[in-house]
Amino acid sequence: MSTDELVTHVVAGTAVIVALSHLLRSAARKMRQPAVIGQILAGLALGPSLLGRLPGGFMDTLFPAQVLPYLSVVAQIALVPFLFAVACELDLRVLRERRRAVPAVAVCGFVLPMLLGGGAAFAIAPLYTPPGGTVGGNAGFILFMAVAMAVTAVPVLASIIRERGVASTVAGVVSMTAAGVIDAVGWLVLAAAVMAGGSSGQEHLSLPATTVLFVAYMAAMLFAVRPALHRWLARPDAVPGGDLPVVAALAMASAWATSALGLHVIFGAFVAGLIMPRGANGEPDATLVRPLQDSGTLLLPVFFMVSGLSVDIGALTGRDLALLGICTAVAVVGKIGGGYLGARIGGMPSREAAVVGVMLNTRGLTELIALNIGLQSGLIDQSLYTVLVLVALITTVSTGPILTLLRFPGPATATATVPAESPLPAHTTPDPATDPVAAPPGTSDAKA
Repeated sequence: MSTDELVTHVVAGTAVIVALSHLLRSAARKMRQPAVIGQILAGLALGPSLLGRLPGGFMDTLFPAQVLPYLSVVAQIALVPFLFAVACELDLRVLRERRRAVPAVAVCGFVLPMLLGGGAAFAIAPLYTPPGGTVGGNAGFILFMAVAMAVTAVPVLASIIRERGVASTVAGVVSMTAAGVIDAVGWLVLAAAVMAGGSSGQEHLSLPATTVLFVAYMAAMLFAVRPALHRWLARPDAVPGGDLPVVAALAMASAWATSALGLHVIFGAFVAGLIMPRGANGEPDATLVRPLQDSGTLLLPVFFMVSGLSVDIGALTGRDLALLGICTAVAVVGKIGGGYLGARIGGMPSREAAVVGVMLNTRGLTELIALNIGLQSGLIDQSLYTVLVLVALITTVSTGPILTLLRFPGPATATATVPAESPLPAHTTPDPATDPVAAPPGTSDAKA
């Protein structure tokens, strides 16, 4: 296939993906689901689960094998500005009221699901044998299952928080910040899993080397890059929005650094967003953040489509359905239980603690990234990949209804959940009609 033909297929495929994603995203909102659920369903529909089962070979015509690597590159690039914007939306001032809550939630919300996930690797042994052989002695598979049960989808969680208008509430910020910490540690453990049992052929640094370089990277971002960026953006001759290329380059460079460490681009993008200087109102410059969020949100459906190509729901067997039941139960109990326990230890009321646990149970985007890494590294096969994708979908879809049962406030009452003595200003809620995934950053909320 010539370069011109590749470009034609990539452009055509992207057009179809974005259009279908928009339609299903709107449908998801009407059903009071996070908009990102529609995007995930669009990705599944364009894969072998639906389009691939239609006569005529439409899937292979629209997405020939030669084009998929290029679509994967587009998908990875889209993740960077999207996750950068998510981190920028965090209002960390709320944490003054809950200094103990975030560490406790992060630890319990990661360790308990990890333990249950590692145990699940042995529990499903009679039903599933990983590519690397039996579970016993297969450290890579055990670690991977532990991480798969422990991660939280920061992007999807941000979308839910944004759409409910609760980005300035204690529960919202504690959940988002703890989820960021959980996923950061999760990437390290995932890297260890790949090094222990991966067979992708990709070169990886040793775990000690990765840890040392990661600490050095974080120190550089916090103590060198952030002050320098603050001085640059605050210079007298700065033009509103004129430093967008600088900020975009920072996000990409940070993503490159973590990718080079084996931690995936998503984490570097998130860290870059966290160190963005804030104004007097506690929010970053919207003229710098909003364009990046919009660009990432526009192309994000490509990632879901690439992920959906490895999912064939129609191929599930009775054994796979049993795996689905076990993995879903482990995922829900571990996350909600761990989040609740951590929030209670951190001094949060019982109802708010339950809300935190339910929020951490969202897995969508981050889980799909981790599952793709596991599949590409040979830690799992396509059958378990499909099962775990469905677990991510089930846990994410159930988040909204459970929050409603818990009477978690919507946009109209969201600010009432912030302690009265909190120095936070009134929070604005993005307009879903003009907001891609519910209202990207640069505005004031948390991420999708």
